[in-house]
Amino acid sequence: MRALASAVGAALVALAAAGCFTGTGAGVPAPPAVQTAVARPVPAELLEGERLFAQHCAACHGEKALGTSKGPPLLSPIYLPNHHSDAAFLAAVQRGVVPHHFNFGPMPPIPGVSADEVAAITRYIRWLQREAGIQPGGWP
Repeated sequence: MRALASAVGAALVALAAAGCFTGTGAGVPAPPAVQTAVARPVPAELLEGERLFAQHCAACHGEKALGTSKGPPLLSPIYLPNHHSDAAFLAAVQRGVVPHHFNFGPMPPIPGVSADEVAAITRYIRWLQREAGIQPGGWP
């Protein structure tokens, strides 16, 4: 039972990556080194993910996934694959997220975003994480 609850929680929380949180929460800014790192040009194969992120995610998760007062930054070790898998991002978009890492309200499901679109968004987020040097255990 505990394993199931843990898996569901991870899946739901992780995919704050694709939508907007409701409620209040303090903005969680990324360190300056992270903000500088994500200033590099996006590779051509990730431009669709960047476009979809801007359309469906940036209002809450910020430009370049740096977070806003509505949603957490996805450039955090919390959202790396070892803690939130790519499947967790899809689950969050499809089912919403119950908050448990940051002080934001729940993320509702994001209707109209296909699994292929979430995959493109996730590839873009993973690239941003690598560019920013985000690694398990903390900031670079």
